[in-house]
Amino acid sequence: MTRLMMAAACLVALCACAVTDDRLRSRFEATLAADESATAALKQWCTRQDIATPALITVDHLPTDGATASADIRRMLEVDAEEPLGYRHVALVCGSTTLSVAHNWYVPGRLTADMNDVLQTTNTPFGRAVADLDFTRERLESVEGPTADCPADTILTHRAILRRRDARPISTVIECYTPANLRTAGP
Repeated sequence: MTRLMMAAACLVALCACAVTDDRLRSRFEATLAADESATAALKQWCTRQDIATPALITVDHLPTDGATASADIRRMLEVDAEEPLGYRHVALVCGSTTLSVAHNWYVPGRLTADMNDVLQTTNTPFGRAVADLDFTRERLESVEGPTADCPADTILTHRAILRRRDARPISTVIECYTPANLRTAGP
């Protein structure tokens, strides 16, 4: 009887963990959905989950390996084959915790010179660098787990297009969210 009671207690504990994980994932996804900027949403999440103090989102630049924009990316950004594009492959970090890995193609000609300078020379996230454009986010896809562009441990993948107020696209992004987002706050 004791083994049966222990097994039942373990099952209850496992179910409670699964429910907690589902609730935490739902809160995380709701935080992402509530903001046009993934950077702003991750800052809110970093604060809420007590990941780092202060909750400042920065980027670590990752290798770009000579990436070239596909015809599909150019179509989404509404540019021809001659239009110069910028590319950033970055990890979005809060404190020392990587919350997301992102692939970001953008149209420098639709940004200000200052924005382009910030993107090329600093560890400022794209969303913060172009915030003055008051952009909107068109969510194209949300996938639980990784896609081909993401690390194997990705818990959630988003694809989106960011648009200026005049509806012209400025960026297309693939965001690969890490398991660190689902760690509970506190000890």
